[in-house]
Amino acid sequence: MGTLNILIAVCLGYVALLFLVAFMAERAALRGRAKWLRSPFVYTLSLSIYCTAWTFYGAVGFAARSGLEFLTIYIGPTLVMIGWWWGLRKLVRIGRTQRITSIADLISSRYGKSPLLAVFVTLIAVIGTTPYIALQLQSVTLSFASFSANADEAGQLGDHDATALWIAAGLALFTVLFGTRNLDANERHHGVVMAIALEAVVKLFALVAVGIFVVWGIGGGLSATLDRIDASAIGTWQVPDGRWAALTLLSAAAFLTLPRMFQVLVVENEDENHLRTASWAFPAYLMLMSLFVVPIAVVGLDLMPEGANPDQFVLTLPLSQGQEGLAMLSFLGGFSSATSMVIVAAIALSTMVSNHIVMPIWLRLAEGGAMISGDVRHVVLLARRLSIAGVLALGYLYYRFSGGGEALAAIGLISFAGVAQFLPALMGGIFWRGANRVGALAGLTVGFAIWAFTLFLPSFGPGVFLPETVFEAGLFGNSWLRPEALFGITGLDPLVHSVMWSMTLNTAVFILLSLLTFPQPLERLQGAQFVNVFQHTGNPQGWSGGVAQAEDLMVMAQRILGPVEAQSLFQRAATAQGLAGYLPDPTPEFLQMLEREMSGSVGAATAHAMVSQIMGRATVSVEDLLAVADETAQMMEHQSQLEAKSAELTRTARQLRAANDKLTQLSVQKDAFLSQISHELRTPMTSIRSFSEILRDAEELGQEQLTKYANIIHQEAIRLTRLLDDLLDLSVLENGQVNLNIQRGSLTALLDHATASTGVSGAGLRIHRRGLDLDVEMETDLDRLSQVFINLIANAKKYCDAPRPELTIRVAQRDNYLVVDFTDNGSGVPRDKQDLIFEKFARVSDQKAGGAGLGLAICREIMSRLGGAITYLPGQGGASFRVTLPMRMRQAAE
Repeated sequence: MGTLNILIAVCLGYVALLFLVAFMAERAALRGRAKWLRSPFVYTLSLSIYCTAWTFYGAVGFAARSGLEFLTIYIGPTLVMIGWWWGLRKLVRIGRTQRITSIADLISSRYGKSPLLAVFVTLIAVIGTTPYIALQLQSVTLSFASFSANADEAGQLGDHDATALWIAAGLALFTVLFGTRNLDANERHHGVVMAIALEAVVKLFALVAVGIFVVWGIGGGLSATLDRIDASAIGTWQVPDGRWAALTLLSAAAFLTLPRMFQVLVVENEDENHLRTASWAFPAYLMLMSLFVVPIAVVGLDLMPEGANPDQFVLTLPLSQGQEGLAMLSFLGGFSSATSMVIVAAIALSTMVSNHIVMPIWLRLAEGGAMISGDVRHVVLLARRLSIAGVLALGYLYYRFSGGGEALAAIGLISFAGVAQFLPALMGGIFWRGANRVGALAGLTVGFAIWAFTLFLPSFGPGVFLPETVFEAGLFGNSWLRPEALFGITGLDPLVHSVMWSMTLNTAVFILLSLLTFPQPLERLQGAQFVNVFQHTGNPQGWSGGVAQAEDLMVMAQRILGPVEAQSLFQRAATAQGLAGYLPDPTPEFLQMLEREMSGSVGAATAHAMVSQIMGRATVSVEDLLAVADETAQMMEHQSQLEAKSAELTRTARQLRAANDKLTQLSVQKDAFLSQISHELRTPMTSIRSFSEILRDAEELGQEQLTKYANIIHQEAIRLTRLLDDLLDLSVLENGQVNLNIQRGSLTALLDHATASTGVSGAGLRIHRRGLDLDVEMETDLDRLSQVFINLIANAKKYCDAPRPELTIRVAQRDNYLVVDFTDNGSGVPRDKQDLIFEKFARVSDQKAGGAGLGLAICREIMSRLGGAITYLPGQGGASFRVTLPMRMRQAAE
């Protein structure tokens, strides 16, 4: 058991190394020091997940059983990378502009963002990938068994099924830890990609090392090994043309449509220019991986016992020569090949299942739909983690039910044929504007059904899913419906037979129904954007059915993207539109940007449905239909110019209307201010005049009356002085004549002073503080900043209309900014007042206001002089004000 224990220890150490590499890469990416992670060579190495345990172990077995036929699994991807890299560039460009998260997302987005199509593609991907995951579990399990048998420890190894189960559980844990750290599936998984790049180097080094040992250590040198190959059956193997072509097509299609390949090829791509490097570097990598396959197969057939499993020659040949160190290196190479594939496949499939099945069902069942209360991000992450576990569980169950057959290549080709059904819909979607959802859905249905009946279900053997009578007499007793002789065609290889019928009928039905049916307007618009992605980044879709409320959109975005990310997105959009605050106009451009940002978390189809629900029924405008019509280049250009000018005029008119409305409201507020200020000035001056006349004219007044009248005059003078001070203070601030008194102080002490100054203790307003675990020391004008805090707390005390008024003060540090939010639990500021509350003379309520409406205007000017800002945050439940102060902060000394 010693050798096996060492092997297990080496595996655990290797996994720990992968954890460390993934963790360090994630940390580097978070700190913005990940330039080396964005190298084209790292991207090229990540493509090596195409080389799984099938390639590492199974290619030798494939060569031993079928001769040079194994080369087809390398030729297909090589042809794609060298001869079709411009098509890959188009896929990558579409993925970046449309924020595509998976192949299901791409196909559903192209065909009108159809949720039904997304669900169907996801189910096919899960079913089609399941045999491949089982292949990886089987390869690692057989590798353990080979080591155990060599050490005469077979009885101590335990059940192979238990070994496969433990391997599946470990891979699920690693994938959950580093594949679901970020909610946005469109974000790069730097840790996982870096771990895959390391595994690519390990498996290449291991396979080349075994090959060198076999050629020069066992085979007697290059010449002797070539003589062995010439004398073997492999050297004279005749490959049928039909099978050769089918396998080459199948491997090329799988390279594009396998969920794991789409993940690294499109989703994880940092720069489409990396494809230039990958177009020659990846074929070179494949050439090195295939270089020693035939020598290992030939020497293994000569030296290993009769009946030995050729899939394990890479491992058993070193073991047979007593090279346990080389055998362990070989094992690590195969282990790397299997784990990298399973990790990325699980990430891709879990994203598809979460975005296109779990989240739509959950949102449909949950009350409120897109406006459901609470943060739904935890639901998305939980769905992805459970999906990863489910995907690995399905792979394990396939391994158990299929009996764990030893031909790895056969299992891999079943998966290739399954995911290849995506190819017609994928290629038609990016090159043919006439392709539509009906044709894509029908073609996929027909192709998947034929693949499942002729290849997938028969792989379990007679009597498991298909009765033995179906294999002998056909479905329902019809001989022309036998799985391996469909429509009466006999004599074909089962794989060629299945690929021929499934792909032919899939493509035919797709083209025919696309020609016979008319696409929806949104499909035509998406088709124009996908097909002509290099000409434009996509015109925004038109929306109708009512005016969107920007605040409702922010509430929805905060629950999907998170409060900080959503507020930042909305603020950037508002700034780009020339608006202040956090609420941009819901223009088509903004709605499309919001939908794409959300698609990274819940998928394009779900994001589109949620925005549509907020907006009302979504349609495509007449201008969009004219743009899609594609009559002539001149008409298209003229139409585009008209649309741009019309949009600009509409936006300008909207801003002018908003400015006019604001000026009108300010004029009304100014009139009210003049009336109020005259009243505020007249009242104390009248009192001062009246009581001073009494003091002057009265001949006999007692000391008590003298004191009373003098106090009244004094209080009214203070009141008058305070009003004049506010006016003078605002005038000084606006003219920039204020001198700042920069001091060093504690934020906690400043908030304590502001709270005490407003007298809220015991006055019915309860104050909660958040984010002050670490005190903050700052250098600023503490008196002016305190003046702002006092005003905001006093306003909450005055205006919060909740039965039990509460004010939450939340402090955060973002980059070089100190952010302090004051949020109460009242009804908030009405929407029609939000744009005016920082203006002079403005008051939210005449009934509640006790001043002249200058407080927030003074706060705005103070923050401007301090280099910061004060803004109103909509959509927070109650009134919420954010004070932002740029400053260099440091943790206060304890």
